[in-house]
Amino acid sequence: MSVQAATARGVDAPAPDFVEQTYTKVFWRLVPFLMLCYVVAYLDRVNVGFAKLQMSQELGFSETVYGLGAGLFFIGYFLFEVPSNVILHRVGARVWIARIMITWGIISAGFMFVNSATSFYIMRFLLGLAEAGFYPGVILYTTQWFPAHRRARVIAVFMSAIPVSGIFGNPLSGWIMDSFNGAQGLSGWQWMFLIEAVPAVLVGLAVFFYLDNRPSEAKWLDAAEKQVIERDIAADGAGKEASPHSIATVFRNGRIWFMSLIYFAFVTGQYGLTFWMPTIVKASGIQGNLNIGLVSAIPFLFAVFVMILLGRSADRMRERRWHLIVPALCGAVGFVVAASTGSTVVAIAALAVAAGGVLTCAPLFWSLPTAFLSGAGAAAGIALINSVGNLAGFASPYVIGALRDSTGSTAAGMYALAVMLVIGAVCVFVTPKHVVNR
Repeated sequence: MSVQAATARGVDAPAPDFVEQTYTKVFWRLVPFLMLCYVVAYLDRVNVGFAKLQMSQELGFSETVYGLGAGLFFIGYFLFEVPSNVILHRVGARVWIARIMITWGIISAGFMFVNSATSFYIMRFLLGLAEAGFYPGVILYTTQWFPAHRRARVIAVFMSAIPVSGIFGNPLSGWIMDSFNGAQGLSGWQWMFLIEAVPAVLVGLAVFFYLDNRPSEAKWLDAAEKQVIERDIAADGAGKEASPHSIATVFRNGRIWFMSLIYFAFVTGQYGLTFWMPTIVKASGIQGNLNIGLVSAIPFLFAVFVMILLGRSADRMRERRWHLIVPALCGAVGFVVAASTGSTVVAIAALAVAAGGVLTCAPLFWSLPTAFLSGAGAAAGIALINSVGNLAGFASPYVIGALRDSTGSTAAGMYALAVMLVIGAVCVFVTPKHVVNR
């Protein structure tokens, strides 16, 4: 379509069909690639859950040691999250996301040399430092390409990388550990860390050549298409009167800290599920690393459809709160049933409900803070919310590990996850709808 056709209704009112074509073009150019980046990121972040099945036995790790090591990732993540996102805001996503991915790929491969609890702790901490800024950086990046009323679907598709990484990554991890165990004198878990680190470096190099920092730099958009996006983003920013306008005011903004509490509750459920899924499935009676991986993929497959369905619904209805409350409560019910049943089939079905609930909460949550944050305040605010919320990634696996050591069961930990999801749902309910329903 020509520039003249696109602007036939006036510069400020392009034809609706042209607007939809423009955003469809942007979506297919950016979102699948960003999703690929996150699949690689999440696989390297949580494959330690599969490594645990061999590594803990070989190195003599208790459940508490594993839980602490898994969680230490998020301490490094917390410390460097805000600085990393501010740097990305200044230098651009293309350079900084490439740097993040290449760095974490190298560190992830280094896990093959872990030989003690101390080295495990250090490497998890360093991996968190390396990856800090990637996820909030992508969330910030989407605000430069998509207005608020289109963003829930975009983030939901992007974050479907989490269950996709489980669908493909869990069977892959199990297969690598079974097939390569003992090759060249290395254990299966060592080969898994090495092989699964390679894509991070390769995709990181691709980021540098593929991404554009902003619409004005995109050679694959014509002038009219750039004008559509820039007009919508400008109009979106004009409606954010409540946004803090500097980094300093972000830390004094009560609404941002309240958003951090909500996200903390949801992330508690998310990482409780992803870090302990292989252990929970094994405890249900499934044997063999590959079989555990295949069964673990079932809840993640269900979660993909729920995430995309509710993301589209939230954008279409421009309603955010109940699209968060319902999946959070469903996730809580799923955890309770999975912890209470003695049936393998019922447990897997309940885990599917839990996965659909908790993994849907994360992408839909980001439609709340991005509805009122803009500019430098958005860069710092998104990073602060994400870093504080992701401290749950430290607390959740550690608490579950400690409870499992003390009780001999994962049930108490799963009940705790359910309680946190209910707390998150209540906090969303008391959030004023006029602030977030955009």
